[in-house]
Amino acid sequence: MSKVSVAGSKGVMPAVIETIHELNLVHLSDYDGSWEGFDNGNPIEGADDASEKLVTVRALESTLDLADADVEPQRGQLDENWENRLEEIRTRVNELDDQRSDVRDDLRQVEERINRVAPFAELGIDLDLLSGYETIDVVVGEGRVDAIEDALEASDEIRAYETFTGGDVVAVAAAPTDDAGANPIDDALVGVEFTRHEVPDTEKSPSAYVDDLESRKADLESRLEEIDAELAEIRRKEGSFLLQVESELSIEVQRAEAPLQFATTGRAFVAEGWIPTDEYDRLRSALRDAVGDSVEIEELERADYDRHGAHSHTEEVQKGAPAAEDEDDEPSPEADEEPQKAVTDGGSAVTMGDEPPTVQNNPGPARPFEVLVQAVNRPKYSELDPTIFLFLTFPAFFGFMIGDFGYGLLYVAIGAYMATQFDSKGITSLGGVAIWAGLFTMLFGIIYGEIFGLHVLGEWLFGGSDLLPLNKGLEPAAADFALGWMVVSVLAGIVHLNIGYILDFYENLSHGVKDAVFHSGSWLLMLNGIWIWIFSRQAAGTKPGFLFETFASDGPFPIGFTGFPEWVLVTIPLGIADFPLSAPLLVFFIGFALLIISEPVEAVEFIDVIVNVFSYTRMGAVLLAKAGMAFVVNLLFFGAYRDPEGAFHFLRNHEPSYVAEHYGEGAEVIFGGLMHSGTAGLLGGLIILVVGHIVVLALGVTSAGLQAVRLEYVEFFNKFYDGGGEKYEPFGHDRTYSED
Repeated sequence: MSKVSVAGSKGVMPAVIETIHELNLVHLSDYDGSWEGFDNGNPIEGADDASEKLVTVRALESTLDLADADVEPQRGQLDENWENRLEEIRTRVNELDDQRSDVRDDLRQVEERINRVAPFAELGIDLDLLSGYETIDVVVGEGRVDAIEDALEASDEIRAYETFTGGDVVAVAAAPTDDAGANPIDDALVGVEFTRHEVPDTEKSPSAYVDDLESRKADLESRLEEIDAELAEIRRKEGSFLLQVESELSIEVQRAEAPLQFATTGRAFVAEGWIPTDEYDRLRSALRDAVGDSVEIEELERADYDRHGAHSHTEEVQKGAPAAEDEDDEPSPEADEEPQKAVTDGGSAVTMGDEPPTVQNNPGPARPFEVLVQAVNRPKYSELDPTIFLFLTFPAFFGFMIGDFGYGLLYVAIGAYMATQFDSKGITSLGGVAIWAGLFTMLFGIIYGEIFGLHVLGEWLFGGSDLLPLNKGLEPAAADFALGWMVVSVLAGIVHLNIGYILDFYENLSHGVKDAVFHSGSWLLMLNGIWIWIFSRQAAGTKPGFLFETFASDGPFPIGFTGFPEWVLVTIPLGIADFPLSAPLLVFFIGFALLIISEPVEAVEFIDVIVNVFSYTRMGAVLLAKAGMAFVVNLLFFGAYRDPEGAFHFLRNHEPSYVAEHYGEGAEVIFGGLMHSGTAGLLGGLIILVVGHIVVLALGVTSAGLQAVRLEYVEFFNKFYDGGGEKYEPFGHDRTYSED
């Protein structure tokens, strides 16, 4: 990226804006008002009018529910009378929208009146009989009849009453005493649960009244459909025109408001921005062709990426020299020593001081994972983009935790649907992430030999193999695997954190080897030193046995590893007891010393090299939890038994009676299974089977997905990543519905 400056008189500013806009290359910097004698520019004449029209067009699009997919795009220049056409559309659409609002209000009132009269229809009493009396009061509502009558009976203001019921509705006709108040029935029913209904003012019967209202409702609904049909026709005929007008007005407003980002005086302006370095000549040529020598163009500084994608250096170019100066000319020492100031006569301008914008340009397969990085923050230009590392580790973590071919297949299908059926870039990116997560879930499902919690896949693929499939460790006979997966999770954490610290070491090399060694190297030494010691045979009796049994020849993962040697270098006498200093502990203490020297405050966090690694055991925990849930769902449906050797088997192909017949007393039926419990049990079991696996599938996202994201964001990113970059958004417009 290169920082460029364009300076000239205000007379050529519109032409400069037009040219830069058409190139769609320059990411404009915002002037912050800090230069003496310069202010932010004012919008070009006509900006307010264009903004008002743009608001009008977008309001019309909203009223018409206009979407790009509803219309064919209209290309070409707008007609000369487009403003009159727009005004005609606005007038007609607003009229129809007002009519629609009025009809909806009337319809809502009619529906409310229908709802109010419905209780009276249950009574079966003409409405004119429920009001208009001088000597008795009539009230209609809903409540318990016995409670209402008890309250009326106890009232001193009522000498006689009668109740009429229909459904849940109660009508009360009461004769008050001579000294009764204005509302004797209401006074009597205080404390009684009673919902009063106002009596409609009509002489018609409730059914006739409802019929009239239903007829009125039908008329209003018909009118509403007519209005919607006319709006739909306007959308069909004028939609592409409105989109074209919006595109043109958006361009006009963007151009007109560009000076707000410029530094200006009464007669001149200075604009700065970032462009790809190899596009500088094209920008310069385009401006020369447009305005000749009326502007001065400078490349102020240049920032480069190295071959790894990290920010290599930022160099200032042409400092204190006119833009036309040959790039090979070296500025004089005197020019370097002179303080820069903003000028408008062709000299250099003080840079506006913003960082280069970021362009994330990852390989196609990794691109969907950019949305996960941006959820934290976009990488700065000077930072390594962690997307590729997220792409390499997140799906693996997710697949490790779920590890089921059937679930993985469904995740791929859901991801493919999201990636192909939605226009939102965020949703399509998440679809791509789901596809990769599903593929790794299928891969680990093959390793575990599982499909929807059943081990049939392993039987088909590996037969009687001694190594594969691997067991998740749910059965008592395979409990060593449960602890083994915790150890594997710890090792995955050690590798993952090493990558994070190595990336931090690499980035700190730009500040010098010393800084990298003291800041990042110290953590690398501590991390690896302490964990190699933990897996060493020194003090093995005080450490958990599964650390050395997991990878032993007779362990769940038989690779023959039983721990690192003790590697004791020297025994240090401490008076009470001697302390054997091993090589891994020495490495740890060296790293700790480097950290104290370089970052004394951070030294109190040295325990993170242990705690952060333990965080990865959540992967093993989720693996066992999700496998356990799928196991329970299958157990309820199929049932299961334990053979004489303690191995578990689902009753997929046999009745429970098969166990006793085949094994005798040495086997045990754990649960007979709903599948084998008659027709009702089978139907109920199928519901449990389907719903249960759907729940496990959904919880896989909320548990495995969130845990994997947490490990990436909290444990991994914190080692080397800050974020806070700005997206590269060049000043310009990709025309979709318009052309010059």
